Amino acid sequence: MVPDVSTGSDSRGLIVYLFGPGRRDEHTDPHIVAAWDMAGAPDPGRDPAATYTQLAKRLDHHVDLRTRELGGKKPPQHVWHCPVRTAPGDRYLTDAEWAEVARRIVHATGIAPEDDEKACRWIAVRHADDHIHIMATTVRTDGRRPRTHRDGQRAQAECRKIEAEFGLRRLKSGDLTAPRTPTGAERAKAERQGQTVTARHWLREQAYAVAAAVRTEADYFTVLQSLGIKVKTRIGPETGDVIGYSLAAPGDTNAAGEPVWYGGSKLAPDLSINRLRERLPDQEMADRHRYVADPADPWRHTTTAIHTARIVLDSGDDAAAQGHLAAFGDALYNIASATTGPHRAELRAAAMAFNRARRSATRADHQAATALRKAAKELAYASNEPGGLAIALLFATVHLARAAAKWHEQRGHEQQAAAAEEALRHLQTGYQQTAAPVLADLARRAPQAATARRYEQDVRAALPDHANRILADPTWTALTTTLAHAETAGHNPRRLLTEVGTQRELDSAEYPAEVLNWRITVQPNRRTQAAHSRSTISGTASMSAMPHSPATTVTTKPEERSRRR
Repeated sequence: MVPDVSTGSDSRGLIVYLFGPGRRDEHTDPHIVAAWDMAGAPDPGRDPAATYTQLAKRLDHHVDLRTRELGGKKPPQHVWHCPVRTAPGDRYLTDAEWAEVARRIVHATGIAPEDDEKACRWIAVRHADDHIHIMATTVRTDGRRPRTHRDGQRAQAECRKIEAEFGLRRLKSGDLTAPRTPTGAERAKAERQGQTVTARHWLREQAYAVAAAVRTEADYFTVLQSLGIKVKTRIGPETGDVIGYSLAAPGDTNAAGEPVWYGGSKLAPDLSINRLRERLPDQEMADRHRYVADPADPWRHTTTAIHTARIVLDSGDDAAAQGHLAAFGDALYNIASATTGPHRAELRAAAMAFNRARRSATRADHQAATALRKAAKELAYASNEPGGLAIALLFATVHLARAAAKWHEQRGHEQQAAAAEEALRHLQTGYQQTAAPVLADLARRAPQAATARRYEQDVRAALPDHANRILADPTWTALTTTLAHAETAGHNPRRLLTEVGTQRELDSAEYPAEVLNWRITVQPNRRTQAAHSRSTISGTASMSAMPHSPATTVTTKPEERSRRR
């Protein structure tokens, strides 16, 4: 059961909507199911003599009195509105049940506490099977305003109790960190235009994806504009800095043909300009980390950083853990953008689902997650997708998403835990789509029996507590091929197994050989590293042999350094 509290100033306009046909003739049999005084509330839905104006005047009676006291100034936002909707699949409630729901909501929110004869006037209108609209004018009969602080949260809490008592689907409790849901008007507009999502939802996803990839605040606005999104910034009068911004989707206009603007914080709390700045480095830092030497490095770096994030979630440092979850949300967008193949849709869906899990009431320590965020941004600019490394990274995301769901669940973050579980399902599907054929191919190219027996001895020596499970794992044969590749690349198999086997507790792994396989895959080629190191030392020695002095050192101007990068 979902309540959605809002305020306004047009009581008659709202009444016209509640008792009217609806925007698409979806309202059927609109009528009052509960009110402050059922005998004194004209019902335009059931009484032919009642009119919208009569009902508005009855509701606004004390507002009019208060207006005269204030010298002709109506109290601001004096209309309180709260639609209450049951979840899809719930049974339809009777009028009597909806009346009880309405009375409990106005009591819980402070609009009309039970037995308070001076409470605000209110009505509950039903014009569909699955929801009602509660409307009130927020001026009491004694002229005072009601105490409605945190009314939305109190309405949510009461709905959780009603769900349990009425046998309805139990929805997840929120913590006021969820993004705003699209309004009915926004959904109707999207349907008329043949769009699958509202402009608000589309803008939010674009903003998240761009923020995950860019390196600076300036890049953020530039890339958004390159996508056809209109950007409007607010400049501080004293500092000249950007203090806020709004976005408008291409072609999304109001009746006057003007763009429909959405503030960053209204799209999602962590898309405000201040929250973005916490995650985006300054220009100097961005330039310092712009390129990597090996094209495979971004995949290895991101995988390593995700393994580190897994450890942080178990550390007890909630601020650091929340920072890593926010960075993981960015990483998922960049993994999806850097990936090709049919599983890309699953990765994109995982990124979108995890948006609700990337923030909670716990304030994030974004500095603690710098390594993960930096690695993810490297991945956004990666030029290739190395098969085994990409699958190893995807395997790591599955385990971190599962850990994220557990972390949120342990802290009572119900909505975030559910979102992480949804992301996990998409990641598991994407992993299976890509890993199954690769593991099968590795198994087909297994080394000779003598080599496999040698690797078996290495496993028993390096990981004696897990050896039987590893050797019984269906992916053991594939692991022997990976060990052979690693040995060719300069690794000692026994030493390598010891190293990767202690990086993560294997007791909980359903397929420990599969875990080891992808752990080994991300290890760098030792022979290539050695050759690169020799080349670097040789080059340095040659440079040191050349005559030079501090006086002849060339100082490159900043703009020249920029052009050379």
